[in-house]
Amino acid sequence: MQQDNQREPEHSPPRIGRGKALTVFAGMAVFALALDIATKEWATKLDPQEPIKVLGGAVYMSLTRNSGAAFSLFADHTYIFPIIALGVLTWIGFMARHLRSLPWALALGMVLGGVVGNLADRIFRAPAPFHGHVVDFISVLHPHGQAFPIFNVADMALVGGVSLAILLELLGRQRDGTRITSDKKTGDEPAQAVPADRGAPTW
Repeated sequence: MQQDNQREPEHSPPRIGRGKALTVFAGMAVFALALDIATKEWATKLDPQEPIKVLGGAVYMSLTRNSGAAFSLFADHTYIFPIIALGVLTWIGFMARHLRSLPWALALGMVLGGVVGNLADRIFRAPAPFHGHVVDFISVLHPHGQAFPIFNVADMALVGGVSLAILLELLGRQRDGTRITSDKKTGDEPAQAVPADRGAPTW
């Protein structure tokens, strides 16, 4: 007798084709990158001394140039970040090899767009190639980043993509469109990945 520890909804959509998954992946990456570039170009025209108040002060548009990571970590070692970014890009390429899941395509696309957006700043912006400072301009609750570090659209894409990827892992959603089930059979057989087109839900 089979005992189900988790009921599977019957209306779950089938996994998408690899071509469609890669199209969504690339489209999300291009969208995130284009939005990041456009907003940074706009932000460079702001006066750093006169932040723009948005939503009654919940958000400020406050131009700053960050030579380090979040919280200005490693500000004197900007050359490290292009190396890290190239490693992340390699990881994304590895993860996308068997991509057939829509949410995974969105997650990896956001991460890719965010990484490339900030990497472009590191490579091409002042003060020197591969030592460039990242343009940040979104400040929450304070005009000069006293409440929370100032960030940009690329950072938002990175955080959103990584958060979605973690959630998918916790839910057992696989990049190839299968899902790790928690069903147990007599004899305590291990959990298995069930293809979405055979009734298991997938994203």
